[in-house]
Amino acid sequence: MSPTQVQLSALASIIGARRKAIMVVWRSMVEADPKLTAGASLPHAQLHDHIPALLVDYERRLQAGSAWQRAKAEDEQVADAAAHGLHRWQQGFDLGEVTRELGRLNECVVAELESCAAAEASLTQAAMAEARQVWAGLYGVAVSTSTSQYFKLQQIEAASHVKDLELALTALRELETQRAQLWQQAAHDLRGNLGVVATATAGLTSTRASDEARAAFVPFLARNVRALHRLLEDVTSLARLQGGQESRSLAAIDASLLMREIGESVQPLADEKRLELRLDGPASWQVPGDAVKTRRIVQNLLLNALRYTQHGSVNLSWGPIDSGDEARWFIQIADTGPGFHAGPGSALAGALEFATDRSRAMDDDARLGAVTHANEAPADARARHEDSRPVHQQRGEGIGLSIVKRLCEMLDATIEVDSKPNIGTTFRILLPRQYADV
Repeated sequence: MSPTQVQLSALASIIGARRKAIMVVWRSMVEADPKLTAGASLPHAQLHDHIPALLVDYERRLQAGSAWQRAKAEDEQVADAAAHGLHRWQQGFDLGEVTRELGRLNECVVAELESCAAAEASLTQAAMAEARQVWAGLYGVAVSTSTSQYFKLQQIEAASHVKDLELALTALRELETQRAQLWQQAAHDLRGNLGVVATATAGLTSTRASDEARAAFVPFLARNVRALHRLLEDVTSLARLQGGQESRSLAAIDASLLMREIGESVQPLADEKRLELRLDGPASWQVPGDAVKTRRIVQNLLLNALRYTQHGSVNLSWGPIDSGDEARWFIQIADTGPGFHAGPGSALAGALEFATDRSRAMDDDARLGAVTHANEAPADARARHEDSRPVHQQRGEGIGLSIVKRLCEMLDATIEVDSKPNIGTTFRILLPRQYADV
């Protein structure tokens, strides 16, 4: 091992011993940054998630003496950076916040390297120059990979929108076909009842379909008009959210009262489908929030659950989080339906579910004081989400899930998903119990 490599290994040990201190400084910088609002509501473990792993990647890269060790460290670094982008997307960060918090990490590590150079006389300029170069490369890969993963997830979301619009176009074509058939029926009736061209010409100005044609066509027309109207409203709502034309209006709300009002409004749909609708929460739950946007989130998820669930129940629950997360509260919609794969936006929901599983694994590791890298996850982690059933998607509901996620971002909330084929799906929204601007 060369003298420079010996010094780099020693520096790696110093960085490792200082890792917790670096994280404390980084967290304080993130909390003090007025442009990093999404992380303010996250508990310690969820904000830290993959950041310690990136520091460990740097330590391993400094210690890597062989080409094989360097390649392994680089693979871990790419996987951890991609996982960071995945979780920040799930947690409601925008792309600027993703890169900005990594920039704060860069500042912390650069400052730490300067302190080491000043305090450790045994570290030569050559060793420190290589250490800075290694970190610069790692930081560049972290930013590019994390943002690429973030863009990939946005593309998944966009693909879900395209699917919805394709379904809407199919409905319009079906409507045109039905209308053509109606005219054919009307023309047939005219030919059968009118004997001369003149009479037929006069009759064409006030053509009427038969009762049978009308009975088949009118309900179809009404149903599709309602569905397309809802789709238009969803597309317009999503456009406003994506264009930054909506803002949150925070005030003290009684979430329990709001949840019960929502439950009462959808009870007729549950009764129609003979489903049990259960509400479970404290008698009163006073929290700051935006009542209108919270209502839209819950109604969207609750209506989807009732629409897709054929047997069993749909449960709406809310209140404090039992796991000791005192900074947030939860809203949960659980159903006994087919699982999201058989429903809308399956790719988008699948990405959220995978992020949820990985986030919970990171939480478990944080409680044990461990640092797990993204490529050290169990081999069957992705297999759990595989489902060979064909996707059955109704119009507008992939867009609906995107609207829910955008509204969650506006409320600094995290959306989690757990779904099992033919068992059911659970959506869990984690909202802050305090806002800086309330």
